[in-house]
Amino acid sequence: MIQPGKVAIVILNWNGEKLFPDFLPSIIEHSKGENTEVIVADNGSTDNSLEVLKKDYPEVTLLDLKTNYGFAKGYNVALNQIEADYFVLVNSDVKVTKNWIQPCIQLFENDAKVAAIQPKVLSYKEPGLFEYAGAGGGFIDKFGYPFCRGRILDRVEKDEKQYNNPGEIFWATGACMFVRADVFKASSGLDADFWAHMEEIDLCWRLKNQGFKIIYEPQSVIYHLGGGSLEYGNPRKVYLNFRNNLYMLYKNLPQDKFKRTMFIRMILDGVAAAKFLLGFQWKAFNALFKAHISFYQNLSAVRKKRNALKQLVTTNDHPEIYRKSIMWKFFIQKKTKFSELDFKLK
Repeated sequence: MIQPGKVAIVILNWNGEKLFPDFLPSIIEHSKGENTEVIVADNGSTDNSLEVLKKDYPEVTLLDLKTNYGFAKGYNVALNQIEADYFVLVNSDVKVTKNWIQPCIQLFENDAKVAAIQPKVLSYKEPGLFEYAGAGGGFIDKFGYPFCRGRILDRVEKDEKQYNNPGEIFWATGACMFVRADVFKASSGLDADFWAHMEEIDLCWRLKNQGFKIIYEPQSVIYHLGGGSLEYGNPRKVYLNFRNNLYMLYKNLPQDKFKRTMFIRMILDGVAAAKFLLGFQWKAFNALFKAHISFYQNLSAVRKKRNALKQLVTTNDHPEIYRKSIMWKFFIQKKTKFSELDFKLK
């Protein structure tokens, strides 16, 4: 049984009416309990989401935000209106399974330093595969590039229970993240300036710098469609990923690695731009260029955030940061599986 403490399962919806029949019933069915509430926070949808939710899903609590705040601010606005001990941030294109809540809540109850938890994330379309956004838990390399157990860059692995060991990770996916409500609010939640993409990695990095743990719990299993709002490869997604990665690095890098890492990232982004040009990927090149322009335009605000966050840091030593280049491993050494990396974890 779930220990005392309210669990609020919060789905941020934007024009997701067509997704409801395939995904929402599983969340309703497998989230029943006197301490559990399923909430859909509508982010200014222009389809018939509100009407459908009221008519077909009366078990769900509806929170009408009336405006599209984006993923990061949308969740901040919604969660600030919700009282609970634990928040579960769930994408509208996620199908959950039986007993997906209990193992994660038990981890919270057993260790007060656990701030966030991610379940195993498998593909909804191909259930035998891990899913891009989270897979078996998230990590970053020394230059800030994210990857997962079960997913290196765009290469996903089959789930053969090879990553069924729970343990510490660097980041938990925003597709399905369990997080302590008081910790989330004390940290000011997700960075609204990110709008969407990588805001969960930024949050987890900030929490880890304050001494908290981020955990992967494979006993909890979900299936994620992916690309529900923006398809993979969409220029808008490319723009947000490049810009937000720079935001995240600038805010959270330790001082002794700051200048060198930022300098090398600029070079690597230049390499990516050249690759886009040589591949005639004009839209992707333009998105990357705009990402850098936006980063420089907002540098003053990002610098203020970095200076404020410095005061909260208790540790910068994170074994969950891969000390080598994932790009080198993938493109040069052809390492396409997490198990092929020389990555020593606890």
